[in-house]
Amino acid sequence: MVKIKAFKGVRPAKEYAAKVASQPYDVLDSQEAREEAKGNDLSFLHIIKPEIDLPPDTDPYSNDVYNKAKENFDKFLDKGILRQDEQKCLYIYRQKMDQYEQTGLVAASAIDDYFNDSIKKHEYTRKEKERDRINHMKTSGIHSGPVFLTYPDEPSIDQKIQYYAENNTPENDFTADDGVQHTLWVIDDEQLIKEITELFEKEVPGTYIADGHHRAASSAKVGKELREEQPNYDGTEDFNYFLTVLFPAGQLNVFDYNRVVKDLNGLEKDDLISKLEETFEVEELGRIPYRPKKPHEFGMFLDKNWYLLEAKEGTFDDNDPVERLDVSILQNNVMNNILGISDPRTDDRIDFVGGIRGLEELEKRVANGEMAVAFALYPVTGQQLIEISDANKIMPPKSTWFEPKLRSGLIVHRFR
Repeated sequence: MVKIKAFKGVRPAKEYAAKVASQPYDVLDSQEAREEAKGNDLSFLHIIKPEIDLPPDTDPYSNDVYNKAKENFDKFLDKGILRQDEQKCLYIYRQKMDQYEQTGLVAASAIDDYFNDSIKKHEYTRKEKERDRINHMKTSGIHSGPVFLTYPDEPSIDQKIQYYAENNTPENDFTADDGVQHTLWVIDDEQLIKEITELFEKEVPGTYIADGHHRAASSAKVGKELREEQPNYDGTEDFNYFLTVLFPAGQLNVFDYNRVVKDLNGLEKDDLISKLEETFEVEELGRIPYRPKKPHEFGMFLDKNWYLLEAKEGTFDDNDPVERLDVSILQNNVMNNILGISDPRTDDRIDFVGGIRGLEELEKRVANGEMAVAFALYPVTGQQLIEISDANKIMPPKSTWFEPKLRSGLIVHRFR
């Protein structure tokens, strides 16, 4: 069962929240972060991308950067930009993007749940990315960005969260520059906190990392290191937990994660289509963009025209939760077998385009000659993510794209 707890969150003063809240550290490079934070001394990017306050040639993984993160965090506290709650709370975080809405619970999740697989994973992590977050956490003493977790829908929990949100005034409510509305409630009712944490422990068999595998792995490893430094720990210390937002699976908004390829591996257009017809039903659609309407359908943009590809029966293993994913079908039957891209992690002939950018972005990158062909995929579902995690399998790279992104800086977990 799942162990969560309330904690004394570090949050922006109400009047500063909209200016403090920033995009996550891993969606912007250093230069983009400099531009985004320009003219905004309150941006949380000064803490999660602190190299923006150092010379442009600074190594973003140097100790100077991590020390700057600590310096900036302390400065935000000293100036009252950030304040720590006096009592342990849970928090409700709602995001609204166009007609889509998701409401989650901000809580501290146990690192033991990470190690014993009560928190389930579906991605490999890279050591160098882990090391970066570990250094940032150990130097600053904070979990600066939440890990996005999901859990199987549990009405008893969802009803309590919804009821509280509908009957209490939010602490923060603002719309960011990208049009996404962010609303935060503080739950300081000790009885309700007890009820919610007990429901997670009794009714939720496990949670699943939707986004933030590196943050989760790094948080768990930092906690483990601190346990070794403090052998008399009793398990209640904050380093035994890390910052998470838990959303019910039914509210997940997973976008397609599409592919563009630089060349046709020496093939002419007609040769490519002939090879595709061995494993797909192929229909030419002309200039009308095609967004797949169901699993195992693909849109392909090639030489100014769109095509509908539908995988033929028997061309994939329908009994394997990974092999029946559309990203796997495309990788095995097209990228590998036809286009010669055996490892999409390392091959620079392939690039990935989040579905929020639309089919227009695929057309543009092919039409301007940068890429030769584009493929639009049907999104992975939340249920597929859960099935693969439960089977202890790993999703192919670049399988899921979640929107809206969780803002950093609205709540920080201070673990020492």
